[in-house]
Amino acid sequence: MSIKYSSKINKIRTFALSLIFVGVIVMYLGLFFRTSPLVMTLFMVLGLLFLVASGIVYFWIGTLSTRAVQVVCPSCGKVTKMLGRVDLCMFCREPLTLDRELEGKEFDEKYNRKRKS
Repeated sequence: MSIKYSSKINKIRTFALSLIFVGVIVMYLGLFFRTSPLVMTLFMVLGLLFLVASGIVYFWIGTLSTRAVQVVCPSCGKVTKMLGRVDLCMFCREPLTLDRELEGKEFDEKYNRKRKS
């Protein structure tokens, strides 16, 4: 079974985009309860909260992205941003690391977890 990895920045952006879609769908579902203003308002407010949460996540990943290390991918030659000890190229999904100990090892996201001292 092959695990499909993605760069951390792209994962968070995808999550934020999914919050937008969920918010819009929840608000749309509220239209089915037009006869009950309280339930419709509840759905609309809940959908709005999803949209606000998406904006917060986008702002957070934007600030995180500005502090990310920029590296040139050895495979595709494009400049990509890297978070943590290991990450994937945002364009070609080439495993990247800045840690000399991890060079040549198979890519695994567990390398980004805190080491126990």
